[in-house]
Amino acid sequence: MGSLRKWGTSGAPKGGNTTTAKGNASASTDFILLGLFPGVKDASFLVALVLLVYGVALAANSTLVLLIWVDSRLHTPMYFLLSQLALLDLTFISSTVPKMATDFSGKRSISQVACGAQIFFFLTLGTAECILITLMAYDRYVAICNPLQYALIMNPRVCLQMAAASWAGGALTSLAHTAYAMHFPVCGSRELPHFLCEVMAILKLVCEDISAYEKAVVVTSIVVLLMPLSFILTSYVLILLSVLRIDSAEGRNKALATCSAHLTVVSLYFGPALLVYMRPSSYHSPTLDQVLFILGAIFTPMMNPLVYSLRNKEVVAALKKLLGSCLTSDHSTSLW
Repeated sequence: MGSLRKWGTSGAPKGGNTTTAKGNASASTDFILLGLFPGVKDASFLVALVLLVYGVALAANSTLVLLIWVDSRLHTPMYFLLSQLALLDLTFISSTVPKMATDFSGKRSISQVACGAQIFFFLTLGTAECILITLMAYDRYVAICNPLQYALIMNPRVCLQMAAASWAGGALTSLAHTAYAMHFPVCGSRELPHFLCEVMAILKLVCEDISAYEKAVVVTSIVVLLMPLSFILTSYVLILLSVLRIDSAEGRNKALATCSAHLTVVSLYFGPALLVYMRPSSYHSPTLDQVLFILGAIFTPMMNPLVYSLRNKEVVAALKKLLGSCLTSDHSTSLW
C-alpha cells in the first residue's frame, strides 16, 4: 500500500510537469500582437471606427456582388471582373479586422500556425487583387481601343480564366513567401508592433541574416507591383490616345467615365502598397506601416465598391430596381 501511495505521489507530478511543459512550449512559440497603434493609451475610438468601416465594406461589397448576380444588364465582362474584385475585398478585409477586434478585447496572442495562415491569406488576396486590377485595365483597353472585337476577345471563358489566374497567382506567390518567412528562427521577444501578422514585422524578430530574402522581397515587389502598374499606365496612355480620336464629345465623356473609377481604384491600391513594400528597410517605422496597412487593407476595400457604384448609372439603376421589387413584394405580402 505504501509503495502504491509512493508511486501515486511521484507519478502524478511527472504527468503534470509534462502538461505544463507542453503549455509553456506552446506559449513560447506564440506571437503577441500589440494591436492598433500600441503607443496610444485608449484606442477604443480607432477600433470602433475600423469596425464601422468593416461593416460598410461588408454591406457595400455584398450588395455589389448581389446586384451583378441578379441583374441581367450587368452580365458583362467588366461587371464580372468587378464582382471578383468585390469578393476579394470582402475576404481581404475579413482577414485582418476580426483578429484586430479580438486583440482589443484582450486576447493578443496568436499561434505560429495561425500567424502563418493570416500571412498566407493576406498576401494571397492582396496579390490576387493586384493581378485582377491589371486585367481590368486590359478589359477597358479592349473595350475602348478595339470595341468591334470586344465580345470575341472578352468572352465568358476568358473572363473565367482571368479570375482563376488572379486567385492562383496570388496563392502561389503567397505560399512561397509564407513558407520561407515562417521557417526563420525567432530570437528574444515575440511581440509584433502591429495589428496583424505581417512578413516584414516578423522578419525584424529573426536572428539570422535575411539580406538574401530581403532582396527576394524587392524582386517580388518589382514583379507584383511595378510591372502591373507599368502595364496599367501603358494601357491608359493608349486608351487616352484612342479617346482623343473620338469625334463625339458625348462618346469621349462616356469612355473617360468608365475609366475614371478604375483609375481611382488603381491609386487606392498601388499607393499604400508601393510605400509599404518598395521603401528601404531603414525607412520603416511601426506607426507609418500601420497607417499604410489601414489605408490599403481596410480603407480601400470599403472605398472600391463605393467608387464603382455611386457614379455608375447602371449600378444605381440596378439597385433602384432591386429595392423597388423588394418594396413591391413587401407591400403585396402586407395586403395578404
